[in-house]
Amino acid sequence: MEQNEFKKYLDEGIYCIQNGNYKKAIEFITKSISIKGDFDVSYFYRAVAYHALNKLDDAMLDYTKSIKLNPKMTDAYYNRAKIILENNTSSDIQIKKAIDDLNKALKLDENFVDALFAMAAAQKKLKNYHKALEYLERLLKIEPKAVHANALKKLILQKYII
Repeated sequence: MEQNEFKKYLDEGIYCIQNGNYKKAIEFITKSISIKGDFDVSYFYRAVAYHALNKLDDAMLDYTKSIKLNPKMTDAYYNRAKIILENNTSSDIQIKKAIDDLNKALKLDENFVDALFAMAAAQKKLKNYHKALEYLERLLKIEPKAVHANALKKLILQKYII
């Protein structure tokens, strides 16, 4: 019975996320967690809902909890890094933490295109332009027509590498 209840609330929460009802999703998933508090996927999806509502501290806590429960949670590493990288006031130390998360995501999935792009952007923020280009080249081998990757590569080559 408890197993079915936990799953029911989690499924309802995921459905709410898919339909953009993030507050309701958090309510359902929190009920799921209160029944079964050691399931990584529950924390991940609640983090996604918090992230969508720009409740970034709560999202970071839940992404971290999902990683603690499952160190192979590739998307949680990526999303945690994304929160840091989207913040224009992130320090170099924070950006390096994001890079650590992206390295973990890429170790789990070396062809994770979004993580490769985020890594290039992080390296650019740290003014490591040649490293940024290396990640963009890896990405473009996988997806040669990636518009954003080609645009960032062009920008770095034209503006920063002379």
